[in-house]
Amino acid sequence: MNDESCCVVSYENTLDQNYWDAQYKANATGWDLGLVSPPIKAYIDTLKDKNIAILIPGCGNNYEAAYLLEQGFTNVTVIDIAPTLVKIIEQKFLTNTCIKVLLGNFFSHKGEYDLIIEQTFFCALPPVIRQKYVWKMHELLAKNGTLSGLLFNRTFESSPPFGGSQEEYEMHFKNAFDFIKLENSTNSIAPRSNSELFFEFKKNSLAKVNLYRFEGITCSGCMNTVTEKFAAINEVLNVSMNGDFTEILIVSTTEIPLEELQKIVSYDDNYKIKKITQ
Repeated sequence: MNDESCCVVSYENTLDQNYWDAQYKANATGWDLGLVSPPIKAYIDTLKDKNIAILIPGCGNNYEAAYLLEQGFTNVTVIDIAPTLVKIIEQKFLTNTCIKVLLGNFFSHKGEYDLIIEQTFFCALPPVIRQKYVWKMHELLAKNGTLSGLLFNRTFESSPPFGGSQEEYEMHFKNAFDFIKLENSTNSIAPRSNSELFFEFKKNSLAKVNLYRFEGITCSGCMNTVTEKFAAINEVLNVSMNGDFTEILIVSTTEIPLEELQKIVSYDDNYKIKKITQ
């Protein structure tokens, strides 16, 4: 397997449904391990309750889902955006009532899960929607639910996959989740050895995690000023803005009125903030 060469496109290209479906039609799936990822397999083996609701987003060829079913788990949901892939998965699990196969956009999905398994989904998403990823994961998890799996601890010359670092992940997920584990994976497959982090994050059910659309920022200096102003609010626990300055994630102890946030940035007439609800 060659992670560096799979699905090589420019950052500017749209990684939409057509793009991912074309990869499966062409069998251009260089990221596919052909088996359940060993760190995730080991984690699944620690789970005692076989009836928990589990979601695998961007599920690919579903080795993890198949392993869950083999181990007796009864409530597994998988979702992917590629119609060609989903048809294959539906046929694979046609007679199994313990798994639900969905075609759709993860960010439009509704549900409540005790566990969400991350396996090469985060790294397939453009980095500008990582704040949205944190927000959506928090929304979909039940009280004290868990997000667990693997994240790349490296960068790539061509993407996707998009890499990252432990420091970045800590910044994004801080206070929205409690960090149970975030450490170097010691049992990754050879091509990914020393380049993966295994993580287990528990939802902070006491935190309010909101995503906002932001207009008017054109530089990183202005972004830093705005995030610092929001971070200074007493109730705010964490703030991060995406790389193109269009979305901002705010984690707080209580709901911050939108009017208050707008007032804070009213020193610049170009700045507009609007809460994202879907």
